Amino acid sequence: MNRQFLFFLSAGLFLLEACTQANKSTAPANFKKGTFGYDHAFLQQRDSLLVLKSKDGSSMVLVSPKYQGKVFTSTASGDTGRSFGWINYKVFDSAIDPHMNAYGGEDRLWLGPEGSKFALFFKPGSQMLFSNWHTPAAFDHEKWEVLKSDEQKVELAKNMQLQNYAGTQLNLRVDRKVTLLDRIGIDSALGFKIDRSVKSIGINTINSITNTGKQAWTSSTGAPCLWNLDMFTPSPGVRIIIPYNESTGGKIATTDYFGQIPPDRVSAEHGELNFKADGKSRGKLGMPANRTKGIAGSYDSINNVLTIITFDVDRKAIYLNQEWTPDKDPLIGDAVNAYNDGPLADGTQMGPFYELESVSPGAFLQPGATLTHGHNIFHFTGTKAKLNDIALKILGVSIDRN
Repeated sequence: MNRQFLFFLSAGLFLLEACTQANKSTAPANFKKGTFGYDHAFLQQRDSLLVLKSKDGSSMVLVSPKYQGKVFTSTASGDTGRSFGWINYKVFDSAIDPHMNAYGGEDRLWLGPEGSKFALFFKPGSQMLFSNWHTPAAFDHEKWEVLKSDEQKVELAKNMQLQNYAGTQLNLRVDRKVTLLDRIGIDSALGFKIDRSVKSIGINTINSITNTGKQAWTSSTGAPCLWNLDMFTPSPGVRIIIPYNESTGGKIATTDYFGQIPPDRVSAEHGELNFKADGKSRGKLGMPANRTKGIAGSYDSINNVLTIITFDVDRKAIYLNQEWTPDKDPLIGDAVNAYNDGPLADGTQMGPFYELESVSPGAFLQPGATLTHGHNIFHFTGTKAKLNDIALKILGVSIDRN
C-alpha cells in the first residue's frame, strides 16, 4: 500500500512539474515585452485565440473571438519579433468599465456614429458629455461567434440590437473576415512588388453590416456605419501621413475633434497631411471622402517601422458626422481619422497609443440589405532606404525628413 502511495505521489509530482514547465514556457516573462511572443502568451491566458500564420511561421496574427473579433496584434518576424499592435495589459483583469473597455488592438471593429443626433454612444435626450458616453456592449466587451477558420483566415459574426440618439431601434448583424496575406497577396493589394529583403505583413479585413429588422434605415431614422480603428504604440519619432487630393474643394481636414491640434503637431500642404503621434498630446483629426485617397500611414523613425492602411472609399456616398454634438448636420462626416493619445485634464491617460481609422458610408439599408467595408493593414521593417522606396511608391511621400 505504501509503495502504491509513493508511486502515485511520485507520478503526481512529475505531472505537476510538467504542467508547471508547460505554463512557464508560455509565460510572458519568457519573452521580452514588446515582442509577439509576449503578447501571445499574455492573451492566450484569457482567450482561446485564433492564430493566423504564414507557412514559414514568420508572419503571425492574433484574432480574439472573446474580445469582439479584434485583430489584437501581428508580427513579421516570429515570436521574438516586434508586436505591432498596442495592448492595454492593465484592463484585462479589471471590472467592466461602463464607458469603454480599452483592451487595445491592432484592428478593432466598432459601429458609428459616435456622436451627432444619430449617435450610438449616447442615450436619447442625454447631454453629450463623457459621463453619459457608453460604448455599446456588443462591440465593447461581448463575445463574438466564430463561423469558420484555418491558418490563413477567420470569419466571425455578431447579432446586435442597438438604439440611437434619435430613438431608432436598430436590429443588425455584423460579419467580419480576417485574412493573413502572403507576399503575393501584399504585392497585389498594393500594386507594387515589395523588395524581398524587407520584412512585411499584410492583413485584409472585410466587414459587413446587414439590416435584420423590418424598418428601413433612412436619413430620418438614422443609420449606423462600420468603423475600423487601428491602435499602435507611439514613440517620439512617429509621424502619421495622410495623402490627400489637392484638386478637390472644401476643407482638407477637421483638426478640432477634441480641441484644436497645435500647429506644431499637424500640417497639410502639397497633398500631404502630417500629424505627430508621440502619445503626449491628445488630438483627433478627420478627412472627408472627397479629399482622401483611401490610404494613410505612419513611420516610426526610432524603431524603423513603416505602417500603411488602405480602405474602401465611396465619394458619392454619405458619410456620418461623429462629433459629440446633436446640433451639426449628421450627414456630413469623415472617411478617415487619426488620433494621438495624451493626458486628460486630470492628468490621467488611457495609453499612450495612436490610431489610424477608416469609416464606411452610412448604411442606409432596406431590410435584408448589406453594406461592406474593406480595410487593410500593412507593416514593413528593413533599411530606411527600402522603406522610403515603399513610402514614395505607395503614399507618394518621403520618410527622409524623420
